[in-house]
Amino acid sequence: MIARGGKSIYGASVGILMLDARFPRIPGDMGNAETWPFPVLYRVVRDASPEQVVRHRAEGMLDAFIDAAQDLIRDGVDGITTNCGFLSLFQKELAEALPVPVATSSLMQVDMVNRILPEGKRAGILTISGSTLSDDHLRHAKVPLDTPIGTTEGGQEFTRAILGNELSLNVDKARADNVEAAIALKSENPDMGAIVLECTNMCPYAQDIQHATGLPVFSIVTFVNWFQAGLSPAKF
Repeated sequence: MIARGGKSIYGASVGILMLDARFPRIPGDMGNAETWPFPVLYRVVRDASPEQVVRHRAEGMLDAFIDAAQDLIRDGVDGITTNCGFLSLFQKELAEALPVPVATSSLMQVDMVNRILPEGKRAGILTISGSTLSDDHLRHAKVPLDTPIGTTEGGQEFTRAILGNELSLNVDKARADNVEAAIALKSENPDMGAIVLECTNMCPYAQDIQHATGLPVFSIVTFVNWFQAGLSPAKF
């Protein structure tokens, strides 16, 4: 066997572009390396705060995301993802600028989930910020504009702590915010057959949401596990 080189780092196919944040990232969060059953590489995009990306459309940040992605590719990754669903706005530009597959947002799963659901059922979205998740975000992810959307805004902990970039998080209250928002979303949309979590920080609560609603729950964790399986297929 002859080994081939060309990379600085081997064995990590997925590169994750991280927001510049300091809030706690518990297991299950995309930014906690213990979440993944395979190695990943991270690169923080400096000054890309949760506030800037979620509430201000990451204005002026595209070049910084491209530069960080190129660094990850030079280090050895085979695909790029991000840790904010709102970065669907950059899907086209990143895919055009980079030589590897790009999966910016969990929202990109909505179309696929709709295709697997029974006739008359559709996916709904749970987001951290319903007030700023726009039609543009949906269009860039190929999400139908009439998709039901629920939000943790107005809850007691989750949206405030994450978007406020706070140094502490009451996990029980954050869990309750996510479950209550999901239950409300289901109650308002009886034709909903699954939930897609927009926010990558919602993943630790996916099982709680599934138990509370009885619906399948898809997240950035499900998406990146699928992404990784294509970049580095298992050997049988």
